[in-house]
Formats: sequence, structure tokens, C-alpha cells
Amino acid sequence: MEFSSMMSILISGFGMTLQIFVITLVGALPLGVVVALCRMSKFKPLALLARFYISVLRGTPLMLQLMFWMFGPYYLFGAQLGADWKFMACSIGFILNYSAYFGEIYRSGIQSIPRGQYEAAAVLGYTNTQTFFRIILPQVIKRILPAMGNEIIALVKDTSLAFVLGIMEMFTEAKALAAKLVSVVPYVMAALLYWCFTLCVEFCLNKLEKKLDYYHD
Repeated sequence: MEFSSMMSILISGFGMTLQIFVITLVGALPLGVVVALCRMSKFKPLALLARFYISVLRGTPLMLQLMFWMFGPYYLFGAQLGADWKFMACSIGFILNYSAYFGEIYRSGIQSIPRGQYEAAAVLGYTNTQTFFRIILPQVIKRILPAMGNEIIALVKDTSLAFVLGIMEMFTEAKALAAKLVSVVPYVMAALLYWCFTLCVEFCLNKLEKKLDYYHD
């Protein structure tokens, strides 16, 4: 098989990899805020539920979680789900898993903001919601960006776990090509594509970090 043909197949799989990546971020970033706020809630049952949620999702393998969402509905309820459920299960698994990690990062950022800023906002007449979204959250994003960047880069590589559900993302395509050609070349090509994607993500994160660096000289 020619190099161009292999690259074409891998790029086709990369399209699915990119979909998983984007859907996970779109779902997990806002859900992480909700998880963090629940974790910090003064309503004890809600805070304990959030802690349990985080503990389970961070304490069990993502691969196992993906398989649970894929096969759980059938084994637990006998639900007969269509072919579209495969991608849906993958999306749910990734979003929930990463929301737990993002939630803890958000929480650490929120708790690092001095209490005086809340009090100053109250004196100026801001509501709690206005204070959080207009004053606290922008500062939190700036402080947690390096930690969030590490998780986002990890997500680039974790998308390969979708292969356990038979989703034809880039790693699955590389695996099939390597078996067909009895060659390691497809794996090397896939590794280079993952690396290039990671470099692009790092570049974007670095640009964003510099843009938010209000205190640079």
C-alpha cells in the first residue's frame, strides 16, 4: 500500500479523533464548573454526592467507563440501542470522566481567590451570580490554565481509547493497517499525527496563556 493511501486512511480516522476531542471539551468544560460548585456547596448531601462522583470517575479506568456506557444499558435494562449509540456512549464516557478532572481544577482555582474580592463585589452591589461570572471566573481561568492545558493535552492521547468500542478513530485505523500490512509504519505515522495535533494544541494554549497574562512586564 502506498504512503499516500495510508495517510488518507489515517487522516480519515483523525477526523473522528478530532470529533471526540471537541465534543469532550464542549461538554466537559462547562460541566466541570457545575461539578466544582456542587463540590463546594454548603448543602452537605450535594457536596458529598459531588465528591462521590469525582472519586468514582477519577478512580476507575476511562476504558472501563466507556465499556460501561456502551454495554450497561443492555445488561442492566435490556435496552436495545442502535448503531448510533456507540458514538453516544463514547461521548458520554469522555465528557463525564473529564468533567471530574476539570471540576477539581476549577475548585482549586476558585478557592485560591481571596475572600476580600467577594466582599468588595458585594459592597459594589453585585449579586453572587454576577460576582462569580464577571469577577471570579475570569481570574480562575487565568490561574488554572496551565493545569487545564495538561488535561487537554492528555485528552488528545486518550481519544485513542475509543478503539475499545470499535469506533474508527485514528488509532483504530492504524491498528487495522498494521495488522493488514504486518508493518509498524502505520503506528509511526499515527504517532506523528498525534504529536502534530498536540503541538497545535500546545501552541493555542500558550497563546491563550500569554493573552491572559495581565501582569507581564
